[in-house]
Amino acid sequence: MARRKSGRNINGILLFDKPGGMSSNAVLQRVKRIFNANTAGHTGSLDPLATGLLPICLGEATKMSGFLLDADKRYQVTIKLGVKTNTADAEGDAILTREVGDYSETQLQAVLAEFIGGIEQVPPMHSALKQNGQPLYKLAHQGIEVPRKSRSIVIHSIQMLAAEGDLLELEVHCSKGTYIRTLAEDIGEQLGCGAHVAVLRRLSVGPFSGEKMISPVQLEAIAEEGFDALDRLLCPMESALSHWPEVRLSQDVAFFLKRGQAVVVSQAPREGLVKLFEGENDFLGVGQILEDGRVAPRRLLNSA
Repeated sequence: MARRKSGRNINGILLFDKPGGMSSNAVLQRVKRIFNANTAGHTGSLDPLATGLLPICLGEATKMSGFLLDADKRYQVTIKLGVKTNTADAEGDAILTREVGDYSETQLQAVLAEFIGGIEQVPPMHSALKQNGQPLYKLAHQGIEVPRKSRSIVIHSIQMLAAEGDLLELEVHCSKGTYIRTLAEDIGEQLGCGAHVAVLRRLSVGPFSGEKMISPVQLEAIAEEGFDALDRLLCPMESALSHWPEVRLSQDVAFFLKRGQAVVVSQAPREGLVKLFEGENDFLGVGQILEDGRVAPRRLLNSA
């Protein structure tokens, strides 16, 4: 007989400010324990070195996590020039040291411009990507390096915030699948001196910005006030899809959609994914517009 879950059926998204030195999974388990939630998931790992926005999805909100994985991200990164490490960040060992040139702002901007737009990027060995079922970072820890296929990504913008000595501070707006460590390394190679990530902070994920992030200290303090106070920290599930078009269904039409049937809805968008509501406020999940214009269920909540 299956063991009954002892946690709470709580649904929502916590915008957590991940501290440095913690893995994303450790953060996830900590939040899940504090909320006493039955289920929880994050929306894309941050390296232990990195800090910043890590949305934690609780309960039914885990069904939205995949869409946040596909969302654009923003990062603030400090790149140390002149030193290349085996992990492409400050946690690794230096493997190559080169002289840092006296680069002008024009030279730096010209190099950064080369990386804006659609580019190909080779994932680092120290990543969670798998090859033959084995995470690459486990192979890297054994001193094994394997060929990796390049991936198409998009760098929407790179803003230079500061450049002093061997440190270059940038804000990067990028697509899913972008490795900032690899970007830093590639920028260093283009400059001819090598580089690695010294400091990395995630500022935004899709529609979520860091302005409403909760720090570990804040979360622990609010937890002392009880579950009601904690639950008020959660963003509604549909906020993960805030920029998507909405389709609102009558009770009769929603009845058929919730049973897996595509339905006809007047004034629905012509294509793509949509947020589904029954009436004004009852969020049902994600739908997709079919070629014939009907709305089909794509990812519905259990409550639907």
